[in-house]
Amino acid sequence: MSVIPTFNNYSSNSLAITAWAEEDRPREKLLLKGRQQLSDAELVAILLGSGSRQESALALAQRILKAVDNNLHTLSKQTCADLLKFRGIGEAKAVTIIAALELGRRRQLTPLSDRPQVRKSADAYHCLAPLIADLEHEECWMLCLNRANYIVHRIKISSGGRAGTVVDAKLVFGRALELKASSIILAHNHPSTNLQPSQADCQLTHKLFLAGKQLDLPLLDHLIISEKGFYSFADEGEMEG
Repeated sequence: MSVIPTFNNYSSNSLAITAWAEEDRPREKLLLKGRQQLSDAELVAILLGSGSRQESALALAQRILKAVDNNLHTLSKQTCADLLKFRGIGEAKAVTIIAALELGRRRQLTPLSDRPQVRKSADAYHCLAPLIADLEHEECWMLCLNRANYIVHRIKISSGGRAGTVVDAKLVFGRALELKASSIILAHNHPSTNLQPSQADCQLTHKLFLAGKQLDLPLLDHLIISEKGFYSFADEGEMEG
């Protein structure tokens, strides 16, 4: 009696995806169950389109992700030359992966048409992290909020090097007043991924907090952002005069 193979019998390294059960193929799985049901490797496999005689597209995707510790931020930093080092990746596949990840990044940068409300530090983090979390240099950004804490503007204040960026208090509050903000939140990134504030970070926060009180334009929080997460001066009880 012959045995009909199931998905568990397949060797994803050698068997073409087209030979899998239809509901297990990444493209068909997306159509049947929705994109949220696919793993990162399955989504990358769809971008690859095909593998080779020795390896399926899914196995190739899994190998690429394993090389970057299954971290999509790290994958997004790979150049075409980096991706071409993988056996089975040609220029067209490398360009497709880079283009897809860049589209995802740009999606996060689209204008804030829905004006999200900031209720906690994590709300501000999610608004700003796509802009600065994985940069190789420091940048400082500001959120301008209205009286109900809805974000009305997202502004870049300064850009520097790996060790720091200069933040001018006059520029910060000048822009905030110009944009008629009721309060502001400041954020900058640490390319080193160290989330602990430096002495300069603490001094700047204290200076801006006091200036905001004098202008009746409060600094609600100052975030330090990296790929590992964020540090909130407000959450740590360090927004003091």
